[in-house]
Amino acid sequence: MTKVEIIKSSKELEFAIFCIENVARLLGKDGLQVYRLLTEDSDILKGYIIPEYEVLHTQSKEYIVNEIVEVMKERGVCI
Repeated sequence: MTKVEIIKSSKELEFAIFCIENVARLLGKDGLQVYRLLTEDSDILKGYIIPEYEVLHTQSKEYIVNEIVEVMKERGVCI
């Protein structure tokens, strides 16, 4: 499975980009660095963010970003 196949709609793609860019902003990193952390160093993008889109996208930006950072810490991603 390629990374593109996990995204089923433009809304999910927009949400993934929103998450990556806002986590990057919080961590003081660029979007590409965070994308790699969520895809190459872990499976958080395809294993958490996209599958939980329906629930996550209804939350506040602050909640979403903090939740993703917490998941990164729990899964041992070096941030």
